[in-house]
Amino acid sequence: MKNTGKTGSAAPKVIPRPAHNVSRKEISDSALKVLYRLHKAGYQAFLVGGGVRDAMLELHPKDFDIATDATPEQIRSLFGNCRLIGRRFRLAHVRFGREVIEVATFRAAANHEDDDSEHDIEGRILRDNVYGNIEEDVWRRDFTCNALYYNIADFSIWDYVGGFKDIKKKRLVLIGDPVQRLREDPVRMLRAVRFAGKLDFTIHRSVVKAMRGQTGLLANVPAARLFDEFLKLFQSGFAEKTFDLLRKHDLFGELFPATEEEVSKDKTFAAFVRSALQNSDKRVAAGKSVTPMFLIGVFLWLPIKKLAEIRRSEEKMSESQAISLAGYEVVAQQQRRISIPKRFTIPMREMLALQPRFTGMRGKRAMSFLEHRRFRAAYDFMVLLAEVGEVDPELASFWTEVQTQSPEEQAKSFQMQAGPGGKRKPRRRRRRKPSQQA
Repeated sequence: MKNTGKTGSAAPKVIPRPAHNVSRKEISDSALKVLYRLHKAGYQAFLVGGGVRDAMLELHPKDFDIATDATPEQIRSLFGNCRLIGRRFRLAHVRFGREVIEVATFRAAANHEDDDSEHDIEGRILRDNVYGNIEEDVWRRDFTCNALYYNIADFSIWDYVGGFKDIKKKRLVLIGDPVQRLREDPVRMLRAVRFAGKLDFTIHRSVVKAMRGQTGLLANVPAARLFDEFLKLFQSGFAEKTFDLLRKHDLFGELFPATEEEVSKDKTFAAFVRSALQNSDKRVAAGKSVTPMFLIGVFLWLPIKKLAEIRRSEEKMSESQAISLAGYEVVAQQQRRISIPKRFTIPMREMLALQPRFTGMRGKRAMSFLEHRRFRAAYDFMVLLAEVGEVDPELASFWTEVQTQSPEEQAKSFQMQAGPGGKRKPRRRRRRKPSQQA
């Protein structure tokens, strides 16, 4: 097969400090400590990957990965605050308070029987602990923009595969044969989309071509790893753009098949999802917290709602009970694709099951709803539904206004609340049971 990916040379193009804009001011003090200590101990020490890329793009990098010719054991001997992790890749984590600097030994291609590596029948790498030198290590990187090495010895950048130019041109190019690289690790398809969304890069046509027909390989990726990728895809402040790119490249349906089915045929639900993604991006931009529980609830809302209607027709139960039961079933199906921890699925089901309670606007039970631990999340969810016409806007206005009132005003609102259209809801009179004659 013709190699359509980026190839390089054995010798790097060395970009001296005056010819690039990567400054040590953009590198954390902790990362600099690790780099300098490795260098002083006689080892090669490079900042590599996203830290170099983001510094070039003036995006103020937050993650700093280091590559070295020191083995994991040698790294651990230099740092008392270091522990070794990983089976698939053996890595050293050097901890400075809450900051963790990841240090990886240069890796090489696995070419011998005794090499510590393993692939599955599709070509996916299962384990890879083959150590090498920097010339070999570069070929284990995925995209050219992630394969620049910042040398702490003289502050130059080493470029083996043209990544410096690709960053300037804002394009994502795979190193080596694109088809083979995607087979080695199908998650690279998700990474391509994530970087394109975050960095506003264009995915090179060779990568796009290689992705066609390969999306099903994501089924071979452990569901727990795909959850980690889900967090990166949708909680970095570029959720809406990422969503569009995932759908454009037929990847979203591999992660959320039930959601993709409904989004493709229900315009209202599609608008609801988009509104939630926009809201998530605004929160990240404002420095506010976001929880995967909320967005997962958005993605699964319509599949759960439809199944709840079926369950109610089959068995007598309240709407809330039906939603909770349907939520359990839909989540169980979703777990086959993405393993979502219970700490997110349980509150998500509670948030959805609370939606019917917003229609009750009178009495003590309605007033006590304000104190429910999931009220705020359920309220935010309901407001999004109102924005797309799935909930009466007057209902959303009532619950928005009542939260700003004093306890006395709230008590009055819950006793005298008018229904939609301005008409006061009549009190329901309890019917007396007819007395039974002995």
